[in-house]
Amino acid sequence: MSALAAPNEVVTRALLRQVNVPGLDRPAALITLDNGFDHTKPNSFGPGGLTSLDEAITAALAADPAFVAVTGKPYIFCVGADLTSLPQLADREQALEIGRLGHRVFARLKDSQVPTFAFVNGAAMGGGLELALHCHYRTLSGGASALALPEVSLGLVPGWGGTQLLPNLIGIPAATQVILQNPLMQNKMLRPKQAAELGIADVLLEPADFLERSLEWAAGVVRGEVTVTRPEVDKDMWAGVLYFARQTLDQRLHGAVPAAYRALDLLETAKDADFATGTAAEDEALADLIFSEELRSGLYAFDLVQRRAKRPAGAPDKGLARPVTKVGIVGAGLMASQLALLFARRLQVPVVMTDLDQARVDKGVAYVHTQIEKAVSKGRMDKGTAAKLYGLVSGSVDKAAFADADFVIEAVFEDLNVKKQVWAELEKIVSPEAVLATNTSSLSISAMAAELEHPERVVGFHFFNPVAVLPLLEIVRGERTDDATLATAFAVGKQLKKSSVLVSDAPAFVVNRLLTRFLGTVFAAVDAGTPLDVANAALDLLGLPMRPLALLQLVGPAVAHHVGGTLHAAFPDRFAVSENLKRIAEAGQPIVVDDQINDEVARLLVVGDAPLTAEQVRQNALDALAQEIRLMLDEGVVAEAQDIDLCMILGAGWPFHLGGVTPYLDRTGTSERVTGRRFLPHGAASLPA
Repeated sequence: MSALAAPNEVVTRALLRQVNVPGLDRPAALITLDNGFDHTKPNSFGPGGLTSLDEAITAALAADPAFVAVTGKPYIFCVGADLTSLPQLADREQALEIGRLGHRVFARLKDSQVPTFAFVNGAAMGGGLELALHCHYRTLSGGASALALPEVSLGLVPGWGGTQLLPNLIGIPAATQVILQNPLMQNKMLRPKQAAELGIADVLLEPADFLERSLEWAAGVVRGEVTVTRPEVDKDMWAGVLYFARQTLDQRLHGAVPAAYRALDLLETAKDADFATGTAAEDEALADLIFSEELRSGLYAFDLVQRRAKRPAGAPDKGLARPVTKVGIVGAGLMASQLALLFARRLQVPVVMTDLDQARVDKGVAYVHTQIEKAVSKGRMDKGTAAKLYGLVSGSVDKAAFADADFVIEAVFEDLNVKKQVWAELEKIVSPEAVLATNTSSLSISAMAAELEHPERVVGFHFFNPVAVLPLLEIVRGERTDDATLATAFAVGKQLKKSSVLVSDAPAFVVNRLLTRFLGTVFAAVDAGTPLDVANAALDLLGLPMRPLALLQLVGPAVAHHVGGTLHAAFPDRFAVSENLKRIAEAGQPIVVDDQINDEVARLLVVGDAPLTAEQVRQNALDALAQEIRLMLDEGVVAEAQDIDLCMILGAGWPFHLGGVTPYLDRTGTSERVTGRRFLPHGAASLPA
């Protein structure tokens, strides 16, 4: 074990106690996982934690218990391997050893002659969920915050039995969803009800008395009064499901995520191989992937999302934030309506929308009500909460409704003069302390506030569409935005459960500036004569969430053209205005239909006679990104390269295996070739030099 010692490990102790359960002739052994901290620092397994669990299992079995059960500290079962220890592994043999250690300890629960139970009382991810899968039976709390096998999103595979146990428990279609599909869909988590329906848990229990009910249920199983039946796994469909999954991976990732393909191979092994052979294959995969660049980028990205996003760089003292007791929203269109619902749900304060006429206001309020009704019908909201939200959201054609609002956000047409007019009108109505926030995607906050009596209370508050899904919030400080306004904006962002990044008042801020440069480079290749399908597929090797033209369609050609014009005015040497993009925007035709280029759009184009190869398009796009990021850092648009990556992950859905963007640019040598130096030091998001 000395070779695996992790000096910085926060050891999760396995605490053993004997519990007398009514109806049993001898006590049960209850092992509680607890690292000594509250739920904000979850249980995890490093070498020390695995050793503690091993010792607890030995002691538990020695006492000849009625059964052995494993549970967690309040709100947390276990979230898996201690990821901080992985970069400390010195060689492949150590990586193999950590895999084998986990397998050996967990297998004691699987192979035990005494019945074993997992009482999954809270979040269970990765190795934590794999521990539960090794137990003979599983109870699950309806209050567990999340369940998942997220390893593929980081560049790993479930390496402690998950790829072998799960498909043989719930079937290959559901296992493929949990192990591959969910991690690649922005690391989607399972809710307790979903996990129970899939068959991961044998019984779903209420959280209030979860441990007591779990002990009773386990006693019933031991006495033979409770029979657990599980459907037989259909192995005839195994090959077909995996064939389809591989095709899907090829279409989406084009080999960009090695871990996904290794997970597929392991799922294939699980069909017929004995458990020892399957887990040995997991060990080999784990050892290979631990020393991959993709994993190091994935760990870097994970750290950004879990830590940096919670402590925004440059944010002022939160004690300066003012309370927000009412929110005003200028506009009642789709974006404004989404914002109204979000503010009402998260802040639980009155929200009022205004627009030019009653019909638009009514349509906006009706949208909110419809979304609330859908949430109730799908079981995502109770009727009491729904009734409260109905009462919180209202509409008016009179901006005087904002008189007592503490926070007013506009979501009107993206035109500087229109927005300046809105604020000029509102300043006469709201109090001098009310925060005026703009959801602009590209316009200057400073210019918007320049003629106001109180420009210090204007702040950029840029959401990403769809508002309810994408977690990024770019908070933009204008030249005269004061700390109290900024602190209030960050406090509201936190209440909205968004990850906020402080951005300076630069054209298009971070995500839109980079995506516009990126898409502009691809479209420049089209203008030069590169076939649309070649340009569209040129970036496939990166494994991005969608191809460039699909992204352009999602953003909207008109919006992309408008933002491009704003950036062209600011940086004409780097941001061109494409007449072809303008033609597409004016035609109103979809660019892509069922992942195929629309022939009608192709016929609109007027192109040159200098087509590029896919490799040239890809390298031009990467070069442009590297140049733009370096310029943004030099301009102080954000504090560090880490904030650029955080924005691209949370606002554009760029994957963990790229580390956002700068680790990939470093890894491919693009950063040094284009800008003369790396964005990150060796080892920060890559293997040490």
